[in-house]
Amino acid sequence: MTHTPPTDPVERLIDAFTRLPGIGPKTAARLAYFLLRAPDEVALELAEAIQALKERVHYCRRCFNVAEGDLCPICADPTRDQRTICVVEEPLDVVALERSGAYRGVYHVLHGVINPLENVGPEDLRIKELVERVRQEDVEEIILATNPNMEGEATAMYIARLLEPFGVRITRLAHGLPVGGDLEYADQQTLARALEGRHEFR
Repeated sequence: MTHTPPTDPVERLIDAFTRLPGIGPKTAARLAYFLLRAPDEVALELAEAIQALKERVHYCRRCFNVAEGDLCPICADPTRDQRTICVVEEPLDVVALERSGAYRGVYHVLHGVINPLENVGPEDLRIKELVERVRQEDVEEIILATNPNMEGEATAMYIARLLEPFGVRITRLAHGLPVGGDLEYADQQTLARALEGRHEFR
């Protein structure tokens, strides 16, 4: 059944907000009424920011992080170690790892994890493109930085098996990351320790 948005402008905005992750009906209503009362420039700035996001931002053709150009700033940076690829679930994980300041390689963003319950299989992720990068580029190490939960571990194991024939070093983030935790919520020191203490993935 298709979703039919309300025609009333306020109800329509509330309905639009409720479709965002983590925003329930009450928060959606508060946001809508805040914008209704706010000066015009506040609402217009938000509308313009959303429009610019959809028009100018897309995914890097190499790592699938967010980018404005053909390549994201990290892939385009000649000072980064192009032989080390850190595999993460989402672009937010790139932001978290970059905040730690402990990593100078490049990334590969999967855009999710293997999750049969949600009907997400390997073909729905950017795994094929990762294998192609390893095949074509001079890669020495793959750091599997998926989240330490059941889906993250299953995805890491699947990728490790796929990449084994290439003979690259495959490591996993180590101590400091709690089981069931998400990278984006980890603090800078924890992420730095996890990167430094990474181990061979078996």
